[in-house]
Amino acid sequence: MSRLPVIDPDQAQGRIKEIFQGPLKGKHLNIFKGMANSAPVLDAYLSLAGAAGKTSLSPAQREVVQLAVSQANNCEYCVAAHTKIGQDSGLTEDQCIGARRGSIPDDPALDAVAKFALAIYEKHGFVSDDDIASFKAAGFSDAQVAEMVVVYSLATFTNYFNHINETECDFPVPAAV
Repeated sequence: MSRLPVIDPDQAQGRIKEIFQGPLKGKHLNIFKGMANSAPVLDAYLSLAGAAGKTSLSPAQREVVQLAVSQANNCEYCVAAHTKIGQDSGLTEDQCIGARRGSIPDDPALDAVAKFALAIYEKHGFVSDDDIASFKAAGFSDAQVAEMVVVYSLATFTNYFNHINETECDFPVPAAV
């Protein structure tokens, strides 16, 4: 059970109501209903998610980051959510599991994304020149190195929110790794 009150979108008021009737219309997920305790939290989520969505990383690549980081952070909610979203973005079940393990051998680009995301996690951002060189050797640009930070930050934001809130999962539970 969530630690914070779950805000019913139909009962929301002010800025929160605007958000549920606008950018989150039809997305009445428990994470958003928990974040709805604070309009600035929903605004921050929307801003960061919007920026991540504008990166040159593909939707599947962004989901690999989400899965790798969420697994590393032990966020059951985000692992479940991004397994579903990842599959909707074209990842296979095996690639979703691979992302969570940090290795996707059937796709060198996705593998590089998973490995770089975990390097950021494990080194608290202090990645090595070799980490960056390996990521770029898989075909990624300097811009995409920077963009990984935005996507990584979004994963961390939602993971930590869910840890604090103990958000009740409203997605199918994925396979164990």
